[in-house]
Amino acid sequence: MQILLTNDDGIDARGITILAEVLENHGHKIFIVAPDKEQSASSHSITLHQPLRIVKRADNRYAVTGSPADCVILAGRILVDEPIDLVISGINAGQNMGEDILYSGTVAAALEAMFMGYKAISASLAAYSEQKFEVAAEYLNSFIQAKLHKLIKPAEVFNINFPNLEKEEIKGIKVTSTGHRKYQDFVKEQKDPRGRTIYWIGGAKPVWSQEGNTDFKAISNKEISITPISPNFNKVSAQEKIEQWLKNVK
Repeated sequence: MQILLTNDDGIDARGITILAEVLENHGHKIFIVAPDKEQSASSHSITLHQPLRIVKRADNRYAVTGSPADCVILAGRILVDEPIDLVISGINAGQNMGEDILYSGTVAAALEAMFMGYKAISASLAAYSEQKFEVAAEYLNSFIQAKLHKLIKPAEVFNINFPNLEKEEIKGIKVTSTGHRKYQDFVKEQKDPRGRTIYWIGGAKPVWSQEGNTDFKAISNKEISITPISPNFNKVSAQEKIEQWLKNVK
């Protein structure tokens, strides 16, 4: 298969490097088009007010001075002139579950690939230290061998989260829904060296809802989470009440 890899951690990140190595070792042709530096939490931004630059790092390896979505656009329009069978965004350093998928550059890159007509997967590892990217990469390769990507339909992306465990510790694979989380102390106030007030957005470790068959519950149960997602912002069920309201508008 011919697979495009991208991410939001940057082209030198371990997750994308290890994934490329594993997939190439199993016979896949890999193209990497990724940001030249970390773009975490860049969401689905694209660069409109400054030029983008492309630096060729090696054959089929390109660093882009832009967002993950920019990378997918340039890959599809400029850099890769061969058919792309699958786009994988990741493996991200840290989980992308719940509402965090709205902020994630990793998930956004997969969604941009979907908009461009490619089958796409976003992949994340639920850890920020001592990360077992090799385990997640081997699982992704086995998913491809089992043709998981063939199940992806237009207007959907498979968002996969891996627990940070050795293979023998993982208890299974779960098809899940997107969970819900709430951050504590989401905004931190500090003083800079000159005594001026500054703010940091980020918060402490999130509190996750325990309700439902969610991505978080799977990870907490030492399972791999596969969540089909789709960017459908239409709430059809709310249209009737607005239609009724319009009848009374003078």
